[in-house]
Amino acid sequence: MRSCATLAPFGMRRRHWLRDLIEYIPALMVVKFLGLLPRRWALRLGEGIGLLVYVGWRRLRRVGERNLELVFPHLHRAERRDLLRRVFRMLGRHLAEFSQFPKLHRENIAEVVQYAGLEHYEQAIRQGRGVLILTAHFGAWELSPFAHALYGHPLNFLVRRLDNPLLDRLIERYRTLSGNHPIDKKDAARQVLAALRRGEAVGVLMDLNTQPQEGVFCKFLGITCCTSPILTRFALRTGAPIIPGFLIWDERTRRHTLRFDPPVDLVRTGDHAQDLVVNTERLNEVIESFVRQYPDHWVWVHKRWATRPPGEPDLYG
Repeated sequence: MRSCATLAPFGMRRRHWLRDLIEYIPALMVVKFLGLLPRRWALRLGEGIGLLVYVGWRRLRRVGERNLELVFPHLHRAERRDLLRRVFRMLGRHLAEFSQFPKLHRENIAEVVQYAGLEHYEQAIRQGRGVLILTAHFGAWELSPFAHALYGHPLNFLVRRLDNPLLDRLIERYRTLSGNHPIDKKDAARQVLAALRRGEAVGVLMDLNTQPQEGVFCKFLGITCCTSPILTRFALRTGAPIIPGFLIWDERTRRHTLRFDPPVDLVRTGDHAQDLVVNTERLNEVIESFVRQYPDHWVWVHKRWATRPPGEPDLYG
């Protein structure tokens, strides 16, 4: 298509280019403007932007309402809506924290992020087999690896490239300011195995809906979902410990705590297919424990249960 000179492909490429630019310019302006503000102002404005998105983006709001209805049917509708508004505030706050990345460095990161349970990570990394960090789209998830690297612990993390290359380059430029290395999920196996052999850490967000050919069906928040077993697969193959790492927001101090928990014990029965399912569900349970404790930290606006087992109805229809 790149070498074809017909008008139709040219038109298609031009529309695509314009669409990318139309998405990119406002995003760039918002990130740069928030980045110019003092952090406390940026956070307040970011939270306001999140609430505006809650009001204006009806489709996204409906996904969140449906997810909360599925998981918390006992809550009154007004309670679920209040929780969803706090989720959108969190997303706006996350955007603000992201915009502040160029200002962060080793000397001031403690003003934004502090540790809890760092000894679990340090003990795991000293084993020399690398570390797999289990995490999710929870709290200011981009800030978590960024802060960890500024504290002296750079890591690799899996990413899915955005369809818009301009936005993708903008986000990657900010993500890597602290020395971290992104790994494209399409070429993950070779690079992750190499990083673990070098004794490095690899972070994996494993809370997104997955297609049947790429995932396994197991429970999450009481509902069957399709989950990628990639983290389990790497752990079973290499023996690298899996350490949960989640960023928790404190409204009172307006700071975050990066919490590491002890390694997750995996089941090894010799039945590889069954071990993938059992251990992936075990990792889902870890994420679930954080989501239930801090429900306003998780991204409820994603269709987590979109892929259904054969014969089960669509939950979002």
